[in-house]
Amino acid sequence: MVSIKRGIKYLFHNRIQFVDSIVKNYLSFLPDKLYLSLRYRCLMGYWIDWKNPRTFTEKIQWLKVYNRKPEYTMMVDKYAVKQYVADRIGEEYIIPTLGVWDTPEDIDWNSLPNQFVLKTTHGGGGCGVVVCRDKRRFSKQDAIAKLWSSYNSEIYPNLREWPYKNVPKRIIAEEFMASVKNTASTDLSDYKFFCFNGEPTYCQVIRDRYSKETIDFYDMEWNHQEFVGLNPVARNGLTPVARPKHLDEMIGICRKLANDHTFVRVDLYVIDEKQYFGELTFYPASGIGTFLPEVWNGRLGDLLTLPNAM
Repeated sequence: MVSIKRGIKYLFHNRIQFVDSIVKNYLSFLPDKLYLSLRYRCLMGYWIDWKNPRTFTEKIQWLKVYNRKPEYTMMVDKYAVKQYVADRIGEEYIIPTLGVWDTPEDIDWNSLPNQFVLKTTHGGGGCGVVVCRDKRRFSKQDAIAKLWSSYNSEIYPNLREWPYKNVPKRIIAEEFMASVKNTASTDLSDYKFFCFNGEPTYCQVIRDRYSKETIDFYDMEWNHQEFVGLNPVARNGLTPVARPKHLDEMIGICRKLANDHTFVRVDLYVIDEKQYFGELTFYPASGIGTFLPEVWNGRLGDLLTLPNAM
């Protein structure tokens, strides 16, 4: 009986994935609202209530369709956003840029130091990030191949994150940021502040991203939360995350950057007790990630007050 139930579950899961692949690969011509409705139904298991969205992931889809401020394109551009952020919180929070080029083939390798980071300016997440920790052991060919793969990819067609649609495609090089005090760890912890209607409410801390990723959520008093998300396989770390020494300053930074935005996630790094800006994200996991326990999809949705646009 158990094997039969597993078989049915397997077939059902693969049927859903099959239908989603049809939507993604053959129905990309559909308008955004209909396309997102179909993909959301396949991936999340229920239809979006566009007139009365309730959950966090539903509301993220709603924002894709109805909340289209022109400045969002500049704010997701990994190069252009630096000046935008510097104007609001100061140059001292910006990771220095070493160079910017139109294509991966244009990179001036001789101008780069022994350690550096390369990124595509129009990509989301870490798919277009190349980290060089030692130039002598660094493969330019592998780096170029990865950058071209990201360079030629498009976020908008599959996920309908419209701000990325018109971001200029470029490659930037940044300083490699690492702790001087703690040389044992090469992974920077990400502090991702979920800001609802301009107010930071929860901080998602991601550790050991390139080994065995862990995710912990904290409120603004730095109380550990019971839920994880949006990566369904990630779990809490074995040890608590120490309260950042300058948490109040980080919250202040987030308020300045999240002001006037219905929802935005502000990503910061802390290196030797100094804060650095990472990026701005309007659609975490593109609004198709999962929270465990699932009830938190609704609880976070309750925090997000949508503007009147329908």
